[in-house]
Amino acid sequence: MAPAMRVFFMGSAELACPGLEKLRTAPGMLMVGVATQPERPKGRSLRPAACPVCAHVARLGIPVLMPENINAPESLETLRRLRPDVIAVVAYGQILKRPLLELPPLGCVNLHASLLPRYRGAAPVQWAIARGETVTGVTTMFMSEGLDEGDIIFQAEEPIRPDDTAVSLQARLARRGAELLDQTLRSLRAGTAPRRPQSAGDATYAPRLKKDDGRLDWTRPAEEICNRVRGFNPWPGCFLTLPAPRRLSVKVLQARAEPAAPPAAVPGAVLQATGAGPLISAGAAAVRLLSVQPEGKKPMSGAAFLCGYGLRAGVVLPS
Repeated sequence: MAPAMRVFFMGSAELACPGLEKLRTAPGMLMVGVATQPERPKGRSLRPAACPVCAHVARLGIPVLMPENINAPESLETLRRLRPDVIAVVAYGQILKRPLLELPPLGCVNLHASLLPRYRGAAPVQWAIARGETVTGVTTMFMSEGLDEGDIIFQAEEPIRPDDTAVSLQARLARRGAELLDQTLRSLRAGTAPRRPQSAGDATYAPRLKKDDGRLDWTRPAEEICNRVRGFNPWPGCFLTLPAPRRLSVKVLQARAEPAAPPAAVPGAVLQATGAGPLISAGAAAVRLLSVQPEGKKPMSGAAFLCGYGLRAGVVLPS
């Protein structure tokens, strides 16, 4: 019987957990260690908290590394002692440099949550929804020093549903990606893994999200605003600011695009303050706010928001 394939796994985000569990329990594979990001301050208390992958493996007895720099000499030495045949990387959060990429005999492979070369970068799920895509997927690739530029091994498509948020879509991609990662490692072990260079001319990018990406700009088309509300849920979340004297920040949790009347209204103008929620002028159409969360309050329906916060038709929200 052939010896088990020695796998070292690197991942931090929730997206990585199904892939880790799939490889950990797969016949013919031996998980020799896991690397995650160190504990970081989190929440209002800023207490150190473990990332999802670290919390997942804490009870499993697998060696766990949490280096500030996975490329540091001491990290490389630890990896050499573990003798991995392959390193599998999913949503890890650190860039791997050449000495590390060349360490395992079968190389380093990455699972990325897009159909590369589209949406290279840190937030492919969020930006695919925000930009109105209807199809995305997962890709496994041989890692290189460039950002998501490695040769493609396998890909699998996944439709983006009209009601998807980043949370719901990422959950499906994580499950689809776990199967693809398992297929990839088995193909590597058999020596049958395909290798297809990416077309740099077709590349698009999904940069790391910032808090300000969630600020609603009412000059954007209404459909784009609604896509951003879905794509940036739960973080950074899309938000508006009520005009003076309140100047209160309000997170928009759910919205839909509707025709505007009149269509030439000032962007950000409240067109209606009745019904399921306020109707706000945006682009050549309008956005109905169906669910919101005012700062310091619990989520509420758009109708409840109208009752409690006194928005009136004609008020213009700041961008």
